[in-house]
Amino acid sequence: MGIYQLLKTENKARRGQITTIHGILQTPCFMNVGTSAAIKGGVSSPELADLKCQVELCNTYHLHLRPGDTVIKTMGGLHKFMNWNRPILTDSGGFQVFSLAKLRKIKEEGVYFQSHLDGSRLFISPEVSIQIQSNLASTIAMAFDECVENPAPYDYSARSCERTTRWLIRCKEEMQRLSQLPDTINQKQLLFGINQGCTFENLRIEHMQAIRELDLDGYAVGGLAVGEPTEEMYRILDAVVPHMPADKPRYLMGVGTPSNIIEAVARGIDMFDCVMPTRNARHGTIFTWSGIRHMKNRTYQTDPRPMDEACQCPACQNFSRAYVRHLFKANEMLAGRLTVIHNLYFYNTLTEKIREAIDHAEFQAFRAEYSEKLSKKAPDD
Repeated sequence: MGIYQLLKTENKARRGQITTIHGILQTPCFMNVGTSAAIKGGVSSPELADLKCQVELCNTYHLHLRPGDTVIKTMGGLHKFMNWNRPILTDSGGFQVFSLAKLRKIKEEGVYFQSHLDGSRLFISPEVSIQIQSNLASTIAMAFDECVENPAPYDYSARSCERTTRWLIRCKEEMQRLSQLPDTINQKQLLFGINQGCTFENLRIEHMQAIRELDLDGYAVGGLAVGEPTEEMYRILDAVVPHMPADKPRYLMGVGTPSNIIEAVARGIDMFDCVMPTRNARHGTIFTWSGIRHMKNRTYQTDPRPMDEACQCPACQNFSRAYVRHLFKANEMLAGRLTVIHNLYFYNTLTEKIREAIDHAEFQAFRAEYSEKLSKKAPDD
């Protein structure tokens, strides 16, 4: 029996659960992004649990550079290091190598690059990425892939897909080797493969058909939400999701807005992650059940209402819009912390409500009510 159990469907929308060594994930789910083993905005692991967070995402590249994956292994792995007892997914580092490295050279053996921190020369291969993630002892490890910029030439995209497949085979073999070693902290670590192919439908489909033959624990769609129009992302999902295994988790990487999540669930996606709720929050932008609000706006100067009257998060239960606006204007750290708390609670509640809607065969009605509304400004701005 696989790790994924499909509980209910409504059209293409899926309600399921993923069983891991660190607990069961109810899907669809949103993974809260703690890049360097911490949520940006000063929210600790125990607090995350109170914000309905089921799973946290940490980043291989950043943790390899600082404090070092061997340090984290010495400390007993990421779960002990950050005091989090629920699942953790680690991104392979591929995206960061391609987006942050000052200089990089792609070879068949791996990628040579310079650290964005100090310019030191580094190398990550499929094997090295899996070794780092094994040291981190995450619940789910992502395969090391090549992230190609959109738009990209067709020929290069095709060759890149082939290389990503070869790298994926090496990732699987390395994880099988490491799972046999006595000093491996998590010998039940799961491996997800990543589908690439830019915005070329046939490349996406061919690559998905190739990697699904490897019978991995789950499959992700990568290389989207990197600047292409939203309609392009939906077009690719419409093309590739039908070719993803129905009995495995489906993960859309780096997505996205609340509306993106609703629309991707409607196309059959189970898992999401995005820095948007925390990044936007730290700049004063929050997501609410009425739409988007900018908490620095003058209109909130004497507004006694909570940030979102329909929200039960600790920030909305205890503080007014006027107070949160004042904190931003006074450059107080508490401002970003409160809005991050709210946005994470909102995203985790959003996926909770999506699960409930599918459970009760009401997802289409939920989508009709909220998909467009959540992408617009709240009417009281």
